[in-house]
Amino acid sequence: MVTPKPIDLHYRIDGPPDAPVLVLSHALGLSLAMWDPQVAPLSQALRVVRYDHRGHGRSPVTDGPYTIEELGRDLVHLIDGLGLERVSFCGLSLGGMVGMWIASNAPERIDRLVLCSAAARMLRPDDFAVRARTVREHGLDAVADTVIGRWFTPAFKVNHPDAFARIRDALLSTPREGYAGACEAIAQMDLRADVPRIKAPTLVIAAEHDQSTPPDLSREIARRIPAAELVVIPDAAHIANIEQPEIVANLILKHVQ
Repeated sequence: MVTPKPIDLHYRIDGPPDAPVLVLSHALGLSLAMWDPQVAPLSQALRVVRYDHRGHGRSPVTDGPYTIEELGRDLVHLIDGLGLERVSFCGLSLGGMVGMWIASNAPERIDRLVLCSAAARMLRPDDFAVRARTVREHGLDAVADTVIGRWFTPAFKVNHPDAFARIRDALLSTPREGYAGACEAIAQMDLRADVPRIKAPTLVIAAEHDQSTPPDLSREIARRIPAAELVVIPDAAHIANIEQPEIVANLILKHVQ
């Protein structure tokens, strides 16, 4: 098997240069800006590194399909380039999948691990292969309303229309090949046999109303990772860090520190 060649990712760093490092990894179809609500509270005590997955945000777009291993090696390449031996890591959805791959396959690189709204294997992985074909043929407009409809509770959409609109715009601005390639990575992903190898102290965060990665998938992760802690956030759906920003920031900070 040919080892995937990593690419140079777009990233941003906030916080004291001598503080412990926390890497934040975003969801499918978004960018490092997804973590804006957490930057201020986290960067007071931590050096926060955010980045865009390949094919997302300002990172290069390569032809798909991608794999979770490929996305994970991109991040290891970034960490190496920053001269970092070990980091703590928090990933949401696709970001959490990347985190599980690194913590399983390069455990010496991860200090503490937070997995939010993630899954080791999706319930209907073939749906992501279909979505990839749809996006390549018709663009993100063809799936945006369905996808974002699962990301937030109805109350959030009503009470925070500006935030909802910003996230929708971010999804629609994602390059179609980057989105489709990452969908294919999720379609073929199965990390269930890998995660028991994770040695980093792990916090698994689920959202009560998550339709994309229901809490049972988080419970499965927590059962498979030795000594993992599980927290279920009420009144939140898939993009829990946007819907409950303070709760998520506090959980991350407490676990990492």
